Amino acid sequence: AHDKANTKNKNTVKRLMKEAAELRDPTDHYHAQPLEDNLFEWHFSVRGPPDSDFDGGVYHGRIVLPPEYPMKPPSIILLTPNGRFEVGKKICLSISGHHPETWQPSWSIRTALIAIIGFMPTKGEGAIGSLDYTPEERRALAKKSQDFCCETCGCSMHLALLAPSPTNPSPEDQEDQALAQQINFKAESRQGSESTGAESEPPVEPQGETSSSGRQEEEENAQAEQAEAAPPPREEETSPPAPSTHQRRAQQLQRDQIEHPSRPTFPHTAAPHPPQDTSHAGSVVLIVVLALLLAALIFRRVYLTNEYKFDYEL
Repeated sequence: AHDKANTKNKNTVKRLMKEAAELRDPTDHYHAQPLEDNLFEWHFSVRGPPDSDFDGGVYHGRIVLPPEYPMKPPSIILLTPNGRFEVGKKICLSISGHHPETWQPSWSIRTALIAIIGFMPTKGEGAIGSLDYTPEERRALAKKSQDFCCETCGCSMHLALLAPSPTNPSPEDQEDQALAQQINFKAESRQGSESTGAESEPPVEPQGETSSSGRQEEEENAQAEQAEAAPPPREEETSPPAPSTHQRRAQQLQRDQIEHPSRPTFPHTAAPHPPQDTSHAGSVVLIVVLALLLAALIFRRVYLTNEYKFDYEL
């Protein structure tokens, strides 16, 4: 296992040395090189895309590579205020460390630089490490970005890139531009980033730089302290239980007593009489009728018999 790890580390170093050689000379669009004492941390400079709010700006940042590179993606952090990406915070690209599941080993540091330039004019839409400043603010930051100087690598934005020229892109740039078109921002909410443990990079920025990330962290800490000191929210009062049938009846009696004082009230309402059995009453009536008919027939028979007997005697 130790030999296998050494082999992977050698392959990573070999890959990084190759990319460092390919990116040694700056272009008019980008430049990136590893730090002298750390092959796994690179500093880069990119020019803002023309005909955009970032036109004329030159932006500096860091790329932190994992030991498993190129099998795992790098983390990308901007150091120059730009109005598109948060300063000092890992930005969320499908090519960045936020999404190792979408990373492809065929992508490189050059691909990441071209992707950053291509995505600067797009909308942030709540993605991790993204901002949506106004065009005026971005233009002001683009003009101010040329005065930025990185104290870590000593790079000055005035000399970081070649002067813009209308030359056609090199074959390597065309290939990486085709790869960069596959890269998309992951529109993740900031709350999602906090729940997954996504954190800002440790403060290794230049000491003399007054960046907006420090102010943002102070504001976030102040808000967190206020949230802790604030009293817990009051629980919503539960609604009283619905009155029972007996209570409703008592309330109705009270209302009736108020509306009609002369009407006598009783503590309990009389129970309703059970309904009479109509079938039993009908049977009694039928029996009475039949008895009367039978009596009438007997009376008629006796009458007729007596009448016949009287006629016979005559």
